[in-house]
Parts: sequence; structure tokens; C-alpha cells
Amino acid sequence: MAALVLTAIGDDRAGLVRALADVVTEHGGNWERSQMAELAGKFAGIVLVTVPDGNVDALIAALEPLAGVLDVHAHVGGDEITDAQRFTLHLLGNDRPGIVRELSAALSAAGVSIDQLTTVTREAPMAGGILFEADAVLEAPAELDPASLRATLEALATELMVDIELGG
Repeated sequence: MAALVLTAIGDDRAGLVRALADVVTEHGGNWERSQMAELAGKFAGIVLVTVPDGNVDALIAALEPLAGVLDVHAHVGGDEITDAQRFTLHLLGNDRPGIVRELSAALSAAGVSIDQLTTVTREAPMAGGILFEADAVLEAPAELDPASLRATLEALATELMVDIELGG
């Protein structure tokens, strides 16, 4: 079985997920994992599918007719890291430009990969202003000392004046 990562974007409307799911199913594919959202009137999604090796080219070709309604690109997946440590991260603080850049730079420098990242801005309930909130699933090399990662993130939280919680 081949793993394909499909990225999709189009004007949001009913039936987009079904159109994509139909193509995957018609080619013997299995919808493994996905994240999808409506952002500023656009539908955006990323989907991991597995498909029999002999059906990869046909599935990719069958995605082309969706263009114009849903622009889909297929990327052949690589091997997953199996001996990585996994952590969860929650960040909350006043919104300002650069938070994701600073967080991702600190994680990258520590050799930590972001497996999943969800961010949102919202009104602060009592104080006014806008809050930035992020939730992430992280993958770190097996040899990484969790205390070292925690110290790095605590220093970053102080610098950015945000709260960061690391779970393991």
C-alpha cells in the first residue's frame, strides 16, 4: 500500500469532501487521517490516504477533473518515525505577530517536529484585547531529554509573556 498526502483548497460549498472521498474510494483507497477547515470562505484540507500500489497513478489522474471546484495535489508519503517521543503543547497569551515563528524556531532548534498544530485568536473575556491560543502535538527524537525541552519552552514563555503547558 502506498501512502498519499492530499492537499485540497477551493471555495467553500457543500459536497467538496464527498467529491474527494468518492475519488479515493473508487480507486480502492482508504481515508486514514485528515484535518479540514473553512478559512475566509475557502475550504482547506489535508488528507492521508492509503491506496494499493497499482492504483496510485489512476487515483492521482482522477483528482484532476476536480480542478476548478477543488484544487487537489497528491504527494507520496514517506516513512513515519516510530521511536519518537510524543508531547502535547498548549500555549495561551496576548496575540502579537511572531508567536508561531518564535515557537517553531525554538522547537526546531531542539530537534522537535510539529506533528499537528491548531491555532486560533479570540477575544479576551475580561481584560479586552485578543488572545492567541495554540495546541500542538510534537514529535521529538527518542534521545531528547524532556526536562531540556521543558526548560527551553519555559524560557520562551517568559520571553513571549505567554503560558505554555507541555504534556508527555
